[in-house]
Amino acid sequence: SASVTVKKEKVSSIGPGILALVGLHQDDTVEDLQYCAKKLLAMKLWENENGGSWRHHVKMREYEVLCVSQFTLYGTVSNKKHQPDYKLSMKAQEAETMYNQFLDMLRADYSPDRIFDGRFGQMMDVELVND
Repeated sequence: SASVTVKKEKVSSIGPGILALVGLHQDDTVEDLQYCAKKLLAMKLWENENGGSWRHHVKMREYEVLCVSQFTLYGTVSNKKHQPDYKLSMKAQEAETMYNQFLDMLRADYSPDRIFDGRFGQMMDVELVND
């Protein structure tokens, strides 16, 4: 299970499923989004009814997906001041458009009522119970 809180208000939460931190690189394309959406929904992370490991994906289990936009995934710390640099991350306006396209792809390939997200560009508190 996972949830996102913004300014002390819970804005999204899921039961069993996937919490995906979504970072967009400055060079990402729509084709990259399509590839990642397909992989996210097809990853076999759960055992089957016979106990076979890594056999079921989120759709087979009818679980939920919570996406959280996370530009810091492309941060680097390579300068002498040890300050993070996010220049590899996509700029906010374009990233928001691409992030929403990614969510739309997930909803189209799965079920709109099972895809959730936080608040793009907001300071989010993310809680995860890894079960």
